[in-house]
Amino acid sequence: MASRARAVAENIPGDFFVDSTCINCDTCRQLAPETFDEVADHSFVCMQPSRETDTRAATRAMLACPTGSIGTLGKNKSREVIGDFPLPIDGPVSYCGFTSKDSFGGSSYFIQHPRGNWLVDAPRFVPHLVKKFEEAGGVRHIFLTHRDDVADAGKYARQFGAERTIHHDDLSAQPDAERVLEGTADVDLAPGFVAIPVPGHSKGHLALLVDGKYLFSGDHLWWSRERNGLGASPGVAWYSWAEQKRSLKKLLDYSFEWVLPGHGDRMQLPACSMRRQLEDFLKTI
Repeated sequence: MASRARAVAENIPGDFFVDSTCINCDTCRQLAPETFDEVADHSFVCMQPSRETDTRAATRAMLACPTGSIGTLGKNKSREVIGDFPLPIDGPVSYCGFTSKDSFGGSSYFIQHPRGNWLVDAPRFVPHLVKKFEEAGGVRHIFLTHRDDVADAGKYARQFGAERTIHHDDLSAQPDAERVLEGTADVDLAPGFVAIPVPGHSKGHLALLVDGKYLFSGDHLWWSRERNGLGASPGVAWYSWAEQKRSLKKLLDYSFEWVLPGHGDRMQLPACSMRRQLEDFLKTI
């Protein structure tokens, strides 16, 4: 729970505040960019919400924060706003919220599907999400993009009897996973679900392409608000930046409209525009 006594000095006076336990994961800035911004190594309240929509967005950020570093001085509507999660994004895809400190606030996603629902990476294990997943028909598959963002995948797998998929080269992060992929060839996991090995950030990093539209990119590729375009960084290529550059070029073989990362902003563009964005970014690295 956030502590007013530890509130960071940069907060604009008012109801919402960020305290010094913030790990600068970017979750709040993604969910409520009008309210939160970044300075040095932490987020802060740059503008107190005045509209109901902004207050609701800031409350979502408070709930999603992996370290409980956001608080309010007075009452808030968190008991109502919690019902927004999983937060719909597009079609069958929702953002889970309730990010985990274990995955540095990495985003995870819920995909509703008539042949069984999917989690892409995992949020914190919280009763609210368990109930919402149950109401939607449970979770049949858990796709783990890489070792950093497994969070509470094991607990969700046990709760729902779900099959976890991970690459062998990242298997130490989830050694009892039910499905282990090998090598660098694409794998058709189910109709419309293609696993694409994209080593770089980690040796066993995977992306998931769903219905030729949604690319769940883990920490391989994201939308950069600084560049206002697609981005990736050698600074977080823990395995090999050279491999990651080759893997990024590999994505030119696919068509997709959405980039849904673990870290960084989500973005939707027409497939042709997304390809141009990727081509333009590749020219810079």
